[in-house]
Amino acid sequence: MSLSSMTGFARSHGASGPYVFEWELKSVNAKGFDFRMRLPPGWDDIEPPVRKRAAEVLSRGTIYANLTVKRANAVSAIQINQDVLASVLKVASEIAGKVDAVAPSIDGLLGIKGVIEVVEPEADEAEEKAARAAVESAFGEALKSLIEMRKREGSSLAAVLAQRLDELEALAKQAEAAPGRKPDAIKARLAEQIAALLDTSDRFDSDRLHQEAIMMATKADIREELDRIASHIAQSREMLAKGGAVGRRLDFLAQEFNREVNTCCSKSIDLELTNAGLAMKNVVEQFREQVQNLE
Repeated sequence: MSLSSMTGFARSHGASGPYVFEWELKSVNAKGFDFRMRLPPGWDDIEPPVRKRAAEVLSRGTIYANLTVKRANAVSAIQINQDVLASVLKVASEIAGKVDAVAPSIDGLLGIKGVIEVVEPEADEAEEKAARAAVESAFGEALKSLIEMRKREGSSLAAVLAQRLDELEALAKQAEAAPGRKPDAIKARLAEQIAALLDTSDRFDSDRLHQEAIMMATKADIREELDRIASHIAQSREMLAKGGAVGRRLDFLAQEFNREVNTCCSKSIDLELTNAGLAMKNVVEQFREQVQNLE
């Protein structure tokens, strides 16, 4: 199963009888799944099946679906709402006897909201039913194109993430081989520090200093952190190979990477190890930025 990005764009269009329609789908990053639709008046009944279809194949991302429908050769008629006009004339007559005002003109009356109504021609029931079926089918085509684009983006992201994991693995090996974390180097550094302290005062307990030196050496060891980084790299590669909706799990591993790398930096007593840790931190940040685009 391949990886999918959360970003994509697709269009589909078609015609059925006098109806011409077009779907436009856009997908962007999100923590969960959110489907938002904009439908023309009178087409609200297609929302439930379309929403259900999208939820069956997409698990993450905000999806914007926009439908436009035009009815060819449909000439709208204009009519006067007699009830509203009668009410307006009655009120105008009552006011005329109380105030000195010019009688309302025809264009003034027609400009009042509700007096003029635009009436759409009645639709043929069979034609409308066929058009709704065609619109739902066109949505399926647009959805398929959107999924294909998300998969193409996902394949590109998989290559980038694999490269970041290779870089992280190389830097972890560099940190492991850093001269400063060798036992002899740690021992020599601690010996220098202890000698400097003993030169400044004769009140230090040598046994106590020996215990403190052992504790310092233990705290400076990053073996455990490097092992966990190697484990996270292996898990990440397994998820990339497996594919599917692994974005959330990879994002969690990115946080774990960051925690281990930060610990390595805080324990470092060697310039080369510090530089390797900072480089790892930069790669982990790049890894996490790309992971947040995955479904």
